[in-house]
Order: sequence, then C-alpha cells, then structure tokens
Amino acid sequence: MRTPDIEASTILSTRHNLAHWRGLAGDPSAAAEESARLLVDAERVLGPDHPDTLDTRRNLAHWRGLAGDPDAAVEGLDAVLADYVLGADHPDTMQVRENLVHWRPQELDALLADRTRVLGADHPHTVRTRRMRQ
Repeated sequence: MRTPDIEASTILSTRHNLAHWRGLAGDPSAAAEESARLLVDAERVLGPDHPDTLDTRRNLAHWRGLAGDPDAAVEGLDAVLADYVLGADHPDTMQVRENLVHWRPQELDALLADRTRVLGADHPHTVRTRRMRQ
C-alpha cells in the first residue's frame, strides 16, 4: 500500500464524490463510468490493496448493478470480498456483504446473524440489517 501525496489524495477523493453524486442524481451509468476511470488511477496511485481502491471497486460494482448489470455487481462485489484481508468480522467486509444482499437477498440471514454476534442486537448496523427484511 502506497501513501499518496495530499494533492493526489484530494483529487481522488473529489473524483469519488463526483461519481457518487452523479449516481445519486439518477445517472448510475455515468457514476459507473467515472468509477471505472477512477479505479485505474486509484490502483496506480494507491495500489490495488489500498482501502480506498477497494472502496472504489465496491462502488463501481454498485453503480454497474444500478445501471442495469446485476451480474457485474455480484461479480465485482464477490471479487472485492475475496481481496479483503481484514477478516470476516471487519466492518468493511460486512459492508460489502450488505451490498451483496441487495443482489443476493438469500444472504441476509447470515449477515444479520454475524452482525448481531459481532456488534450486538442494538448496534445501528445490526438494526439497519434487520430492517432490510421488511
């Protein structure tokens, strides 16, 4: 994992925000395109294992799914999970699993059980996961 200079980090963060807001504005295809371009630079500047690079990959999968390609979403999220070295109980790992539940709802019960075990029944992430059942 490389440490970028502050300017490069700021530029990558700004580009991440741009993709995010494009998606929230109703253009997931543009968000996916921007995320794909950002990923190339994040891998070059930060390295492929940097948490921000992994987050960019997760976001790219999300936007591809919302743009109409759920298979790309699942494939991308599965790949991110495989590359995480943080452990099954790490919050970032569980967040990727939560994203996967959107595309594979049959995994909700396992995620809820793990969040309850790790975080407790009253933790906001556990409560949010439980609400996904409704």
